[in-house]
Amino acid sequence: MGFSLKLQYYCLVCVMVLLPALCYSKDYFVKSRATYYGSSDGLGTTSGACGFGEYGRNISSGNVAGVYRLYKNGVGCGACYQVRCTTNPQICTKKGVNVVVTDYGQGDNTDFILSHHAYEAMARTGTADRLLAYGVVDVEYQRVPCQYVGHKIQVKVHEYSRKPDYLAIIMLYQAGKSDILSVDIWQQ
Repeated sequence: MGFSLKLQYYCLVCVMVLLPALCYSKDYFVKSRATYYGSSDGLGTTSGACGFGEYGRNISSGNVAGVYRLYKNGVGCGACYQVRCTTNPQICTKKGVNVVVTDYGQGDNTDFILSHHAYEAMARTGTADRLLAYGVVDVEYQRVPCQYVGHKIQVKVHEYSRKPDYLAIIMLYQAGKSDILSVDIWQQ
């Protein structure tokens, strides 16, 4: 009986010590590729698939992206990612650029189609033209928390909503790094 109790105590201590180590999750970067799209001012587009309109053009100082795999049928809209160019260390910054997903897009085996502004932001000072000349670059990315200083989450009723049978809503200024999978609406 005494041996069994000691063994149970030892096992419990091992679990308490090892379990936190097993649960530790370090953020990591995923390797991929990115390209860019042109616009007259280098910012995002107002006609993105996420339905953000003007918000999708200007949010994050125009550092926005269309994504393919990360779009997740619209759930990926509003997510923030740090994207770092790895093609040429003499041209690319180590920090890269933080972008907000505002559109769906598929390029040449790319996960990101960045706004012109965001693509240039991956370049070291004075090397943006050289980076743009690549067209498509190797990148690594990770999900990061979105931060909107001075803003709280907003719910926008989309212009295509039709009373009484169709309601489309869009979440704006969604802080953090979690996806909103569903919204329940309560009617009295």
